[in-house]
Amino acid sequence: MSKLFEQTALNRMELANRFVRSATWEGMAAGDGAVTPPLVEAMAALARGGVGLIITSHAYVRPEGQAGPRQLGIYKNELIPGLQELTRAVHEFGGRIVMQLAHAGRFAPGKLTGLTPLAVSEEPDKPYREITGRDIPELIAAFAGGAGRARAAGFDGVQIHAAHGYLLSQFLSPLFNRRTDEYGGKIENRARMLVEVYKAIRKTVGEDYPVLIKLNCSDFAGHGLTLEDSIAAGRMLAGLGLDAIELSGGLLTGGSLSPSRPGINTGADEAYFREEARQFKSAAGIPLSLVGGIRSFSVAERLVEDGIADYISLSRPLIREPNLIQRWQSGDRRRAECISDNSCFRAALADGLSCEVKNKKC
Repeated sequence: MSKLFEQTALNRMELANRFVRSATWEGMAAGDGAVTPPLVEAMAALARGGVGLIITSHAYVRPEGQAGPRQLGIYKNELIPGLQELTRAVHEFGGRIVMQLAHAGRFAPGKLTGLTPLAVSEEPDKPYREITGRDIPELIAAFAGGAGRARAAGFDGVQIHAAHGYLLSQFLSPLFNRRTDEYGGKIENRARMLVEVYKAIRKTVGEDYPVLIKLNCSDFAGHGLTLEDSIAAGRMLAGLGLDAIELSGGLLTGGSLSPSRPGINTGADEAYFREEARQFKSAAGIPLSLVGGIRSFSVAERLVEDGIADYISLSRPLIREPNLIQRWQSGDRRRAECISDNSCFRAALADGLSCEVKNKKC
């Protein structure tokens, strides 16, 4: 049997295989962030399709941290009943589901939320407000509160979103973080906010509840987070008892080194954070899930066999084929059908996440 189909565990969460559905914005929530029937069905389809661990799309922990329309929310107790429907649907098919906790920071659209976005550092002539010392405890409490709601709703764990230029990623990155207080400067200070968020969440949910983090290996931008500093932050978190890291890279601002790169046509194009993951895994010593352009079973298998990653995270391929893992396990090891054109994200803006190419063929 392939190592990809081994049973494993993160903390007390048992997983049927090493495949992870990486957090992907679905655009299927209600206007206030509540769960809807289409969102429940989308998550249930992934569980039916054999995905070992499903990570929800980024759920905003405070109203001004909403990143886009119809985004899932976790900022108030009134959302818990709908979230319970979601977890029940996944568990009915034997799946495991983790809630991703997020805040968009300076990338939050003020016109959508009606609130002023928060920036790690002052940006003159920009419609942001710099985070003050008074704001920081409130933001930490918001992440911890979101984690508590996730546990109450039946989620099997939580993942802290600290990648792609969202708020906690902004604290880590010198591109955004020019603070001169204890949250700015050297990486030990820039990682302080993430460390404090993790500690508050751990205190809220307990030691036996899985807590994961999504982290950039690098921002791939001038003056951004480097691999060296990312590894340093990862080691700090590993030392505090973090259960796993999902490694990604790049920023929301896009470019050729963005998190969701087009043009993945051959095996050589796949796993585009592979070398960074190799160094990170060796230095950080913590279970690692790798995302970024993986399309072939053989590539995924080699990543695990070579010790570069413990888990394989997929996003776009599971939009086209929510049953991809089931297909691979049945013996049909053809490459994922996803053509990596990113049209699925345009669909999410319009009517909810779907594969436009597949829809046109139907």
